[in-house]
Parts: sequence; structure tokens; C-alpha cells
Amino acid sequence: MAFNRVFISALLALLVFVTPGAVRAATAKKSSAKKVSAAKRVAPTRIAPAKTRLTKTTKNAPILKKASFTKGRAPVSRFRQRNSPYAGFWTVPNFADATEGDVIDGEDLTIRRAAVEALNGLNGAVVVSDASNGRILSMVNQKLVLQNGFQPCSTIKILAGVAGVMEGEYSRDKVVKLGRRDYLDMTTAMARSNNPYFASIGRKLGYEKISYYAKLLGLGETAGLNIPGEQPGIWPGKEVPSGIGMMTSFGDGINLTPLQLSSILTTVANGGTMYYLQYPRTQAEIETFVPQVRRKIENIGTAIQEIRPGMEGSVNFGSGRRAGYEDHEPIFGKTGTCTHSDHKTHLGWFGSFNEVGDRKLVVTVLLTGGKLVSGPVASGVAGQVFRKLNESRYFASNPQIVSPNAVIARESLPAYMPENE
Repeated sequence: MAFNRVFISALLALLVFVTPGAVRAATAKKSSAKKVSAAKRVAPTRIAPAKTRLTKTTKNAPILKKASFTKGRAPVSRFRQRNSPYAGFWTVPNFADATEGDVIDGEDLTIRRAAVEALNGLNGAVVVSDASNGRILSMVNQKLVLQNGFQPCSTIKILAGVAGVMEGEYSRDKVVKLGRRDYLDMTTAMARSNNPYFASIGRKLGYEKISYYAKLLGLGETAGLNIPGEQPGIWPGKEVPSGIGMMTSFGDGINLTPLQLSSILTTVANGGTMYYLQYPRTQAEIETFVPQVRRKIENIGTAIQEIRPGMEGSVNFGSGRRAGYEDHEPIFGKTGTCTHSDHKTHLGWFGSFNEVGDRKLVVTVLLTGGKLVSGPVASGVAGQVFRKLNESRYFASNPQIVSPNAVIARESLPAYMPENE
């Protein structure tokens, strides 16, 4: 009996001191098992293994392969590479020797030096011309300039603005409703490069009217006079599948050359006279240079006055503000940023002109490359050209050239005439 009492007492003591720890351990083990089980159920739906995520294909999903990876970039679907204006991988380098192969005979070397220094190794081109006579003073990266053009991106908004005003539908102060709470006038839209505003112009006017003004301003034709190798760019013969709104806001379906944009800006800068761009290559050609007028565009003066505030606003507070510098002269410009239709070349455009007294110099910049390239970057290049020329007192030492003997070449205009004429 005594032994039994001792044994029972010991057993009770053991239960008192051991059971709480055992219960706690058993409970913790059971809780951990539940967490593991839950994790096993949830993990596959939250994130798939890397190999499955890269190679698995479903009926409606794009294919993502390891080949889509490049250093520092996330995978991009083939659909996005083909269809998004900002997606894909660009194969054109951001930097290159822009002067390779150029022939500089007849160029203004002061301007050329400023343009080359402003590019600072960027893979692009600069064309500088005199708005008073159409003479090309320098053409950096002649091979790029003379190609058959690139998508104009938002520089096409200059054409859209002119067309909208000429047709009496738009003005600098007219506020347009773009959405439920979005209202914008042309000056702000031009300065900030607003796509919906200029898409609305295209939809309002339609392809035929936009096409008339495009041809009036020289799209689809060479801008120069007897410049060897110059290509005419492309103006589509019909509305592109993406719609007329994309044509007037993004330049879809259009190929514009730097010479054509220079010609448009020359016309805007001088108030409506479209000169043939001429590129004299010898001293004799320079001394006997005579401006040749391609056409005088009637009634465009009002449209020019309506779009100029927006172009100046682009430099003062908008997308082209890198073109400005301290105490700069009035500069008017328009940026453009997009991916070319080959989906391999990212583009940065800036078309501009300045005013120093009666002197107006047109500077057109086209940059090609990858993500680094944009219209604002191109505006900075143009701004450096203006700044360097101003610092060298170029405008003070080179008075405006005006020839009373300019030859006027009469051309047939497009069949369509605007309704307000």
C-alpha cells in the first residue's frame, strides 16, 4: 500500500509539471502544420515558379520567353512590342558620330561648330536655315537628313493647328471640351503637346481637309531645290487604320524629313512665304545665291499668329522649355516624341526658330536612339545652338539677307480649297 501511494504521488507530480509544456509544444506543432498547409495552398496562385512563368503559354496570353530579357529591363510581350507606341526594345544607339561622311563645303562653319557641340555625341541630325531666304546654313548628319523621313510625332500638331484655324474652327483662345472635366485652349495645348486636343482637330475636319493643308505645306514632296539624295517623305493617300485623330496628334502613317520640317518652320517664321531650301556648296554659289519662292500661302498669316503663342509657350513653360536659357531671345518651337513605325527607333524631334531683331534662324533637331531620346532632349540641343550663336555674337555680325530678286515659282495647288476662302 505504501508503495502504491508513493507511486501515485509521483505520477501526479509528473503530470502537474510536464503536461503544460507538452500541451504547449503539441499546440505549437499543430499551428505550424496549419500554416505550412495554408502556404502550400496559397503559394502557387500568388507566384508561379520562374520557369513556368517564362515559358507557360495559354490560349489568350502572350508568350514571354527568356529572350525578352535584357539587362535592367522587365520582359515585354510580343504584342506590346508590335502595338504600343512606347514599348519594345530599340536597336538604334543613343550615341554616334553625327559628322561621319558629311561634306562641309559651303557651310557656315560657325553654325556647324555650334550644332556639332550642341549634339554632344547624340545620334541625331541638326539642320539650320535662314527663314528670310531658305538657305541651308548647316546640315549635320547629312545621311540621316536625306533619308525618307521618320514619323513626325507631335511636330505634326503645327500642321493641325494651321488647318484648324484656317477652317475657322479653332483659335488660340477658344476652349475645347476634351472630356468630362477637361477643357483646353490651343495655346496651352500646343505648349504642353496635348494629344486629345489635336486629335479633335483631325476628327472635326476629316482626312480630305487635313490632306489639303499637308500638301499645301509640302508634305510628301521634297523641300529642297536640287539637293542630291533628298527624299520626299510620305503622306498617306488615305486615312490610316488608327484614324485621322492619330494622324494629327501623333503623325501615324506619315514620314517627315528634317528638311520638310525646316521648310514648314521657315514658312511659319516669315509669315507665309514658302521658299525652296537651297544648299550652296561653293563660294561662287554663295555669292550668286538668289532665293526662290515655292509658293506664297494666302491668308495663312492669321493662322500663324494664332499658333505662335503656343509655340513660344512650349519654350517658356511647356514641353520644349529646355530650349530656353537665361535672358534668351524669343524662341518658338514644337517637340515630338514617339517610336518610329519600325518599332526599333525611338525619336525625339524639335522644330524651332528664334527672333533677334529682323533675323530669324530655323533650327530643326532630330534624335534617334532608345529610351534616352525624346522631344525635350531635342529641344535642349536646339537651345544650345541658339545659346552658342548668341554668345559668339553671330546675330549681331550677320545681318538678315533679303534679296529683292527672289524668283517666284508658281505651282499648282491641291484641288481642295478651304471653305473660308
